[in-house]
Amino acid sequence: MWGLPGNLSAMNRACEPELLDSLPHDHPDAAHSRRDLRLINAFMRNRAWFERMLPRVLRADERVLELGAGTGEMGIALNRRGIPLDGLDPCPRPPAWPAGREWHRADLRSFSGYDAYAAVIGNLIFHHLPGDELARLGSVLRRTARVVVACEPGRSRMSQAAMAAVGPLLGANHVTLHDARVSIAAGFRGTELPAALGLDDGSWECSCTVTTLGASRMVAVRRS
Repeated sequence: MWGLPGNLSAMNRACEPELLDSLPHDHPDAAHSRRDLRLINAFMRNRAWFERMLPRVLRADERVLELGAGTGEMGIALNRRGIPLDGLDPCPRPPAWPAGREWHRADLRSFSGYDAYAAVIGNLIFHHLPGDELARLGSVLRRTARVVVACEPGRSRMSQAAMAAVGPLLGANHVTLHDARVSIAAGFRGTELPAALGLDDGSWECSCTVTTLGASRMVAVRRS
């Protein structure tokens, strides 16, 4: 979710269940937490980064799939910017989702339609997967995708402390505060994400960066 640079107080990666995933879609606490996530994404400028990055790496007519598209805000915005993007999420198709774009209501771990997409992106979604599930997903993406772009939490105790201190000032509820701590603990450092997906085998050009606010970002493009 959110944090400061992860150079201090590094910790081992650990995946734990997040409260938001256990709540009904229409639960008030879930709605409040999704509001918190919109604020966090806006503050971290995650969508703006995807808007800048994707036109640099996509080829004409390539289809893009957003993993964990959620309530659709980012996908809707990217489609408005001329990036042809479909969504994949267990949640229902958002009412405002573009009529001409597909919405796959499915689990990314069992989705069977990756072959149709040359580019796969994820915003705060890969950290939900433990190592074995990242490896299985990576084995599929290495076969089907040309581009994989991700924005994830950078992992450090300092990041957790920052969110615990600032989150309440932004009105974050108990679900968001819990999930922020868990998300950061499941986040990535350095080149961990491409390694976990198996994109470090020499056939991909991978760039990994950490922002001032602690987002861990990866751009992986298959070598010609």
